[in-house]
Amino acid sequence: MTAPGGVAKPAPEPGASAARPTATGLGPSAAGPGPSAHLTTVTAPAARPTASGLEARLREWSQSGGPFDPELLAAHEEKEAFPAEACAALDAWGLPEFYVPTRYGGRQERLDEFVALLRRIAARDLTVAVAHGKTFLGGVCVWAAGEDGPAHLLARQVLAGEPVAWGLTEPGGGSDLLAGSLTATRHGSGWRLSGRKWPVNNATRGNLMCVLARTEPGGGSRGFSLFLIDKRATPAGTVRPLPKMPTHGIRGADISGLEFDGARVPAHALVGKVGGGIELVLKSLQLTRIVCTSLSLGAGDHALALLRRFLGERRLYGRLLADLPHARDAAGRAVARQFLAETVAHTAARAAHQTPEQLSVVSAVAKAFVPNQIQAQLRLIGDLLGARGFLTGVEGYGAFAKLERDHQVVPLFDGSTWVNRAGLAAVLPVLRPGRRPDPSGAPSPAHWLRADHPLDPLDTDRLRLMAPRDALLGALPGLVAELAAEDREPAATAMARALIAAWERLGRDIGALRPTGGAPSTAAMRLAERYEWCFAGAAALALHRARPDLRDGPWGRDALWLRGCLAVVLEGLDAAPAEATRVYEELGTLLTAAPDVPATMFDVTATDAPVVLPDAPSADGPGSARDVEAA
Repeated sequence: MTAPGGVAKPAPEPGASAARPTATGLGPSAAGPGPSAHLTTVTAPAARPTASGLEARLREWSQSGGPFDPELLAAHEEKEAFPAEACAALDAWGLPEFYVPTRYGGRQERLDEFVALLRRIAARDLTVAVAHGKTFLGGVCVWAAGEDGPAHLLARQVLAGEPVAWGLTEPGGGSDLLAGSLTATRHGSGWRLSGRKWPVNNATRGNLMCVLARTEPGGGSRGFSLFLIDKRATPAGTVRPLPKMPTHGIRGADISGLEFDGARVPAHALVGKVGGGIELVLKSLQLTRIVCTSLSLGAGDHALALLRRFLGERRLYGRLLADLPHARDAAGRAVARQFLAETVAHTAARAAHQTPEQLSVVSAVAKAFVPNQIQAQLRLIGDLLGARGFLTGVEGYGAFAKLERDHQVVPLFDGSTWVNRAGLAAVLPVLRPGRRPDPSGAPSPAHWLRADHPLDPLDTDRLRLMAPRDALLGALPGLVAELAAEDREPAATAMARALIAAWERLGRDIGALRPTGGAPSTAAMRLAERYEWCFAGAAALALHRARPDLRDGPWGRDALWLRGCLAVVLEGLDAAPAEATRVYEELGTLLTAAPDVPATMFDVTATDAPVVLPDAPSADGPGSARDVEAA
């Protein structure tokens, strides 16, 4: 069968119905808006989709006339139009299967693999990744609730390609979930909803939304519940779309809202227990915040590909820009931040399986830290690109301005940097280094970060609102001692010892912190930021210990990637190592001298040019390098 716009969709699984299910059973799906005339047919895969096969498809789709053609996506951006062709191609490939846990018939098993999957899409276009990936966020509360909700119904919908929105925010409410005023009141055996949800991704285009509603007039932590709403099953006129909002970035995404006016929903629309909405959302956010890091990593991949090309072709002062020390230093810093960001994201994704009881801390650190590292990386790259970072008409580089705009919203998703850091600041006394040693026999993070370690199944029942400890930072002294005992990498060992000293200072400063009521003090927030830096350094050391294979290859020789990560960490802790400049010089030189070496640590088969760039422009043609003289 064919999706809107002529994009071929895979045939249903044997025995499955071609009709999409509704909240009350099987029924026809509402047709989505038609796409533009710029289309290509995407052939459905003969076999079930695999993550390793996605990159090849993305490369194919990014050719001229394909659904991921950069020109097509740029045109959608200009018109603030939804990237329907790209999303339909991902549907046809089978991406919705990765949004559904295996116990409900999907392919969602490992969070680290899903992060890698969405990262590949984000490396092509962030708007597409945000628009399509929202279904993961919309469904996560339902999966976490398990049998106490409409999980099986939702699974059938998502597997049929139906997008799902997550209705948490309301006008004027900001990040304060307890300020929500949309109400759900008992009505016969079901419920009646009244109020607004805005702004919400996919609110208008999707038929399904997981809605947080006030079920007790006084609200409070037990005064909210979750409901899975199917707009097609509500009485006519009781659910109305709110207009799409113009946005600085991700302009083509459906950032809109819904207004409920006494909308009746059945009893089985309840997700989890009555009054359990806030707790379920907070636990689910621990997973979605980790997934959000994939958007930043993809943006970093995209930006590094543009930078690598630019350094290899831009001439300044009679020589290549890559030959200038400043350019190599800035490029090396950009690479080091990418490695540090993916180290934290990878560690957090695997921690979701192995130490879910600690995920309230791990996810807050990952969400506050990773997008900010990529924002800093984009600033470095933008400075080097000069005018090419601002002008959309310069051949091959116009994508950077869009990329930079699009990524600015990622730090706001699923709790802003301030929200996540404030949550971390509130529990610093519990997490103070040395306060509570890990139980004897507890495996080191270096154990479950091994590539051959079988991860535990993702168990949302083990999630907690407050972590009792942080196993990663607790393992820091042992990781440094093991590195020193190897006596093979003295420069990295010296930086690791400097990290230990910073970690000990952090513990003393947390111990001296005076508790305050209300919002965290500026001093507490700064300590929380230092905690994030120490966590990132510990993650790099644990990964270096766990993965001997990462010590091979160009990035691994002489512990180059580890030294780059630790140099960035120590600079963030105001303890910049003397050899930082040399490390960045090495990383920047390698980025340009070895163009076939992927600028990533985890997937050496992935392309290092996640965007399809046209051939190098002629010296005098429109949009050529000579059109813009700024570096």
